[in-house]
Amino acid sequence: MKANRRVIIIILATLSVLCLLIGVMFWVWDTRDLSVVSEDIGDGSILVEEIISDISSEPDSEVDAEASVPETDVSNADDITLNIPEFDPSKVIVEERVENPYKEWFLKNSDMVAWIKIPDTCVDYPVMWTPDDEEYYLRKDFDKKYDKTGTPFLDSDSSIYPASTNLIIYGHNFKDIMFYDVLKYEDEEYFKAHPYLYLYEKDCEHVYAVMSAFLSRVYYTTDTCFKYYKFFNAASEEEFLDFYDNVKKLSFYDTGITAEYGDKFVTLSTCSDYLPGGVGRFVLVAKEIENGDKYVSLDESTADKDVESQQ
Repeated sequence: MKANRRVIIIILATLSVLCLLIGVMFWVWDTRDLSVVSEDIGDGSILVEEIISDISSEPDSEVDAEASVPETDVSNADDITLNIPEFDPSKVIVEERVENPYKEWFLKNSDMVAWIKIPDTCVDYPVMWTPDDEEYYLRKDFDKKYDKTGTPFLDSDSSIYPASTNLIIYGHNFKDIMFYDVLKYEDEEYFKAHPYLYLYEKDCEHVYAVMSAFLSRVYYTTDTCFKYYKFFNAASEEEFLDFYDNVKKLSFYDTGITAEYGDKFVTLSTCSDYLPGGVGRFVLVAKEIENGDKYVSLDESTADKDVESQQ
């Protein structure tokens, strides 16, 4: 019985020693694997750093190196000061708009699209526009009553809103009224004394410099020649230059005013008796050089007036 117990104890001791040895072997093996993995990761990190370094050192063919965004050191973000100027309401530029000097005229007759004026001349009139009946004001006054002197009117193919390249305005020239003084531009000295004309529209004032003064006529529709009264919108630079070159060539004198593609004109046309049959025309062409005062819209003016009347 004692012999059997001794055998069992020896077997259990042997198994315990064997398990211990196996555990030690597994621990040693796991530790070795971890060190290998660590070494592999370390080498890989070095490799990745080298690759990144190589990429950053090579210029990008599609991106300009000078256009790259510089790095900003944000390690001390609290020390960074944004240079944003403080808002100063006193420095805000507000475009001042004034009351339209011809507001009452615009409100009285909706056919009026502008007021034309040449300082120190008799040219100081409303300009009417009736596209469905171009010559409606040929023998009517501003109030639509018969008057042989008529009222200056805009060609139906011209447009104020939006503005066409050329605005053609027709007017009679009875003694000392309407476009009578336009005829005086045949004299260069008169031009020098009256080089500008003004067009007052609903939104603002437009200033023009006289560019050409010449004689022309009304041609037959079959005539293939330059017809100043057929130019309204320049569809191309070639069309623009055709008009410009011809009016400059026909001018009585050189005004010194030049133009280029994109400029806008106003053309005043009135009758001339240099040809029989009423086909002669005296023409004055001016180039827009600047905008003057900006006007308060007529709708706003009317609204303000209504409010005042209710108070």
